[in-house]
Amino acid sequence: MVHEHRRRLASAALVVFALWGGACGDDNSDSGGSDAEKSASAERLLDIAATPRDQVKQGGTLRWPLDQFSTQWNYYQLDGTTLATEDVARALIPYIYDYDEDANVTPDPDYLTSAEVTESGKQVVTLKINPKAKWSNGRAISWEDFETQWKALRSAEGDFIISSSTGYERVGSVERGANDQEVVVSFDKPFGEWKSLFNPLYPKETQDTPEHFNKSYSNKIPITAGPFKLDKLDKSAQSLRIVPDPKWWGEPAKLDAISYTAPEYDAQVNAFANGEVDRVNLPADASSYKRAAGAAAGEVRTAGGPDFRHFTINATSPLLKDVQVRQALSQAINREAIAKSDLTGLNWPSDPMNNHFFVNTQEGYVDASGEVGKFDPDAAKAKLDAAGWKLDGTYRKKDGKTLKLRFVIPTGIAVSRQEGELTQAMLRDVGIRLEITAVPSDDFFEKYVNIGNFDITPFSWNGAPFPISSGKAIYVNPTKDAKGELNIQQNYARVGSGEIDQLMTQAEEEVDLTEARNLINQADKLIWDEVHSLVMFQRPQNVAVTKTLVNVGAFGFKSPSYEDMGFKK
Repeated sequence: MVHEHRRRLASAALVVFALWGGACGDDNSDSGGSDAEKSASAERLLDIAATPRDQVKQGGTLRWPLDQFSTQWNYYQLDGTTLATEDVARALIPYIYDYDEDANVTPDPDYLTSAEVTESGKQVVTLKINPKAKWSNGRAISWEDFETQWKALRSAEGDFIISSSTGYERVGSVERGANDQEVVVSFDKPFGEWKSLFNPLYPKETQDTPEHFNKSYSNKIPITAGPFKLDKLDKSAQSLRIVPDPKWWGEPAKLDAISYTAPEYDAQVNAFANGEVDRVNLPADASSYKRAAGAAAGEVRTAGGPDFRHFTINATSPLLKDVQVRQALSQAINREAIAKSDLTGLNWPSDPMNNHFFVNTQEGYVDASGEVGKFDPDAAKAKLDAAGWKLDGTYRKKDGKTLKLRFVIPTGIAVSRQEGELTQAMLRDVGIRLEITAVPSDDFFEKYVNIGNFDITPFSWNGAPFPISSGKAIYVNPTKDAKGELNIQQNYARVGSGEIDQLMTQAEEEVDLTEARNLINQADKLIWDEVHSLVMFQRPQNVAVTKTLVNVGAFGFKSPSYEDMGFKK
């Protein structure tokens, strides 16, 4: 797989290894560009074998391998913001909004009967909860769940270890409306992408204290409210099984069960080819694509979405603190060559992506990369010379120290190693030594990316339905809390600036979409100059599925409906 993280649908973002997961957008989100901007492949916005429920067989088990086995099932906790967590949580936890393939957002009627701005002067939003909606402990979903979640997520400071506070920090109060099932959300500051909040929603019992927030869903899933419920979770066997919840008030699930496992990615593709699993998010390599497409009982479903491949650059790494060195690194790496290498044989355009907020096919996309984003080895050498790193044989040295960097990748991901080897050769040409370090997939984020234990690392951001608010947590300038600890949210590069933050904040508040996009693209230019990360390309969502499996596959922007998944009659 290619490790991915998800740009939060609700308030942050998510990462995954090499998966092509779905995401979604707002009525006014930047999901579509003009027809002239889109390639033939990217125009395929949904590929799930959409089938009416009456044509779906009752019963059967969907065998679903995850890209990693989560240790944290609270999607808002820093270690939980992964595609693996979301792939499970969407069947169990309330996602209160639905997204279609064009990224239009509407309330999910199973959870909300309405959601609207009821006052526009001082922004006030009123949400009406479906009175049938209940948690698995029997308690009705109420306004207090929303209030408790807001209090946990409103600040990156403190003991709630959150992945993002975006949007929540703008809320002044969450109060009871006409009854317990009416939520009144009042904003101190305008927030154009307010529909990104509370999606998903967790119960108040698990959000009310830092201890509960950080640990309630650690290696367990205690409370649910979805079409499925937890049957068993075996951390040591890295397996999890969910079954239909008879207390579910919506359309009943068609499947008897969904069985999740977490083998290494090469093993997943082989298992699919052998008919041992029913769906696999394919890595961006032609070999895996070919093996999956050639499976007798399988096929590959492909759609375009808001997912992209990138390298994160650790600006707190001792040898990368100097922005001149980071800029030299950027100019020494041929992003177009990496895109072509990754996408060969995948029937997908290899155009490089030159924006951190918008993928190539989104309205609002501009090339903000400037000179720093251009492949220019001579300019890279000049910057390294100016920074005091002089060539000494094959590699550069300064104060007796070799310019040697670690490229950290998860094991079993062929495309990540391939990217590392290409980058290794490119950097050698300008005198930088690059060592490729493979680490266990399950440790990749928690023990390396999250804590800054790398110099460069490749993974994919998966899903940006709200490109402004969902991107903010990735690029916000890290700050130190009262204990002196760095709050990074999802800024794994650990670099930013007050000016970038100000532009992102202005864009968040702007109701005029054209001006909001202009502001965020100004911020993007500064992000390129800081060399926070090197964006590579918009990724296809390639999902291998058993042919008879319906309402499953490449969702693009669309949110999946787990109760409709099943096998065709």
